Amino acid sequence: MIRFAHTGYLYAIVLLPAILVLFYWSLSMRKKNLERFGNPSLLDNLMPAMSRYKKPVKFFTAFTALAFLILGIANPQIGSKMEEVKREGVDIIIALDVSNSMKAEDIKPNRLESAKQEISRMIDKFQNDRLGLIVFAGDSYLQLPLTMDYSAARLILSTIDVDIVPIPGTAIGTAINLAMKSFAAGEKKHKVIIIISDGENHEDDAVSAAKEAYAEGAVVHTVGMGSQEGVPIPTYDGSVQAGYKKDSDGKTVVTKLDEQGMRQIAEAGGGMYIRATTQQDELDEVFKAVQTMEKKEFGAKIFTEYEDRFQYFLGAAFILLVFEYFISERKNRWLAKINFFKERR
Repeated sequence: MIRFAHTGYLYAIVLLPAILVLFYWSLSMRKKNLERFGNPSLLDNLMPAMSRYKKPVKFFTAFTALAFLILGIANPQIGSKMEEVKREGVDIIIALDVSNSMKAEDIKPNRLESAKQEISRMIDKFQNDRLGLIVFAGDSYLQLPLTMDYSAARLILSTIDVDIVPIPGTAIGTAINLAMKSFAAGEKKHKVIIIISDGENHEDDAVSAAKEAYAEGAVVHTVGMGSQEGVPIPTYDGSVQAGYKKDSDGKTVVTKLDEQGMRQIAEAGGGMYIRATTQQDELDEVFKAVQTMEKKEFGAKIFTEYEDRFQYFLGAAFILLVFEYFISERKNRWLAKINFFKERR
């Protein structure tokens, strides 16, 4: 396990590409200015001691030293001791709809991105709860088993898009069933399922699945994404919007929030239904409800001790800077006498 003690210094890394661009720009300008004085080969003869290769070598040596210096100041640390720590919390599985209708833009920037932003903010509030992620459309897939590794959850969440599930449709019941299989067997409480969808379920009986889940000790909350008025579904050619989805008759397909269906699922699952808004604070209510639930104790293995590794990076930076200091931009007088391409007689 690697972490940085001072992550704020890592933002300085964004300066490196700018420095690289500036260096190549300066080389280009230097070349243009020299060409104004005469033929490049003639200038080389007039400046026989100058090396065309040592300047880039000096730059990249200093450039690498700067990169090591930034990493060293940020202080990378390696976990050296792992212990099992007892925690009290609940198991939460978030099932996120990734059907094509979630690209609709009645919630900005669109339903899916808005949902991901809400989930990310909810993860920031977790401390002792275990989290799992499921994506679903016409079928369901477990993306993240129950874990307390919230960093992994954020990483996986950032990669989710509508093309992650190859089967079209919206099968909420299948997502609920998969969530129940992902919980520990035999437990009759401490389980939460959060369904985030526009509710256009045409594949299975989600209400019955929610009832069965509640009977097995899981509370099912639902968050409705979208508007009841309905909006078209954008289609894309790569990253560029190409138009809107049409049916077999050539008519534009309109997607609406099935608020009644989402409310019925929540009622059957003993949870609450909340409609998403532009404020993106709906999951706050769900989080409050989760915090009032009875907690269970479970063990989680975490790194409790870390060892600093900044000295290796700072040492490497120092050595490179010393090396760069002694590199002259002039040719080595002994190597300059060697002509590997001299014609032998």
